[in-house]
Amino acid sequence: MGTPENSIAVMGILNVTPDSFSDGGQYRALDAALHRAEQMLSEGAAWIDVGGESTRPGAADVTVDEELDRVVPVIAALKQRFDLKISVDTSKAAVMTAAVAAGAAMINDVRALREPGALAAAAATSADVCLMHMIGQPRTMQSAPSYANVVDEVKLFLQQRMQDCIAAGIGHQRIWLDPGFGFGKTVEHNYQLLANLQEFRSLGAPLLIGVSRKSMLGAVTGRETSERLAASISAATIAMLQGGQIIRVHDVAATVDAMKVVQATQAGEFN
Repeated sequence: MGTPENSIAVMGILNVTPDSFSDGGQYRALDAALHRAEQMLSEGAAWIDVGGESTRPGAADVTVDEELDRVVPVIAALKQRFDLKISVDTSKAAVMTAAVAAGAAMINDVRALREPGALAAAAATSADVCLMHMIGQPRTMQSAPSYANVVDEVKLFLQQRMQDCIAAGIGHQRIWLDPGFGFGKTVEHNYQLLANLQEFRSLGAPLLIGVSRKSMLGAVTGRETSERLAASISAATIAMLQGGQIIRVHDVAATVDAMKVVQATQAGEFN
């Protein structure tokens, strides 16, 4: 599926969880989730990313049945009511299969299809996949992460996972990459990745970038999670200028405005 070369799309985050770091518990009820999705679509989101398990540092595990109960009814209802592209944020093979059957067009996996059965489950669908880099698991990923060269090591990991996906039958055109800001990285690692995003373009797959409201922004601004809009837009704009093609965010309207300015600049539209 993907998006055309040089285009940028905004992906709105819809967490149907009780414990996500920014908006946990707000959209667990189906009506609340649908209302939030409709709002983000009206603000210009091209994608809605539905997640049923928090991946914040220290997050608790969720059973397969619980995650299915959270995400599948929401995806099915979204697909029935709106003209949109849906992504499912999951690492579980059974959830991938059910979510795509319900209407999801992308599997967005923070574990890069490394959980049991995940690679085969994704390959058996026609959905796009997004492979993200993470050290360890969400509970432990921020326990003293260390790299000799974070850009080179994340890039090598993503290249290897791409090769594994292609070998499993997932076509190259279905693959997206995410360097995993905040997932097993220090603040310094995150900014090294953000400063060098263009290095990942040589891998030949489009980039999905998620920096919205993350702690790396609070570390340099001193702002609490709910006060990081300006910092989120700044980081998203930097990512767009270096080739990010999907920007995954909480604040859709402001990011869409930033996207329009970046695209107009890249096109030289008003010169």
